[in-house]
Amino acid sequence: MTSTNVDDPAFLDRLRRHDETAYRELIRRFHRSLVGVAASVTGSRALAEEVVQESWIAVLGGIERFEARSSLGSWLFRIVINRARSTVGRESRMVSFDLAGGDGGAEAEGERVRFQPDGHYEHPPGLWDTLDPERQIAGRQLWTHVQEAIEKLPPGPKAVIILRDIQGHEAEETCRLLGISSENQRVLLHRGRERVRRAIDALMRPSLSPG
Repeated sequence: MTSTNVDDPAFLDRLRRHDETAYRELIRRFHRSLVGVAASVTGSRALAEEVVQESWIAVLGGIERFEARSSLGSWLFRIVINRARSTVGRESRMVSFDLAGGDGGAEAEGERVRFQPDGHYEHPPGLWDTLDPERQIAGRQLWTHVQEAIEKLPPGPKAVIILRDIQGHEAEETCRLLGISSENQRVLLHRGRERVRRAIDALMRPSLSPG
């Protein structure tokens, strides 16, 4: 991930002037995440790639219309999600992001999520950046495994974890982009993080065992 602030007015000006280096930075920053979310909508990685490629053409050809009322990232994801939904069509079998959408078995796997009266987690979901020092030594290799684990998540948790933990969107914006309730968002985020954490635990366990 690049450290470029894509919402910096200077960077936006470069995009509007059709600076090729700025375009490449933007694509490098968002492409993988956009494909991941599009695949969660369409249920097909190949179709998601087509949707995102078409979206990039539309974005780069119409960047002058971006008025910066939201973040550039939110604008990009909104375009891709809307295009993905249009592509699969209202009459087609569209993947659902709500809790009934293909992820109902999570409760049986010990992932029951409980909330306090104020809506906060009773037990906050663990993040991979809290992994112990031995695992952090793995660096980039560990991050590769995290990305692979995210790719294997069900559609709902995958879309939420990409928006929240990969791209840094706030909960409210994530709910708007995906059209889900705040409670659904919290549960899906919890499930996604827990599954990724367990996948990394299983992967690292042999290397952390004595001898």
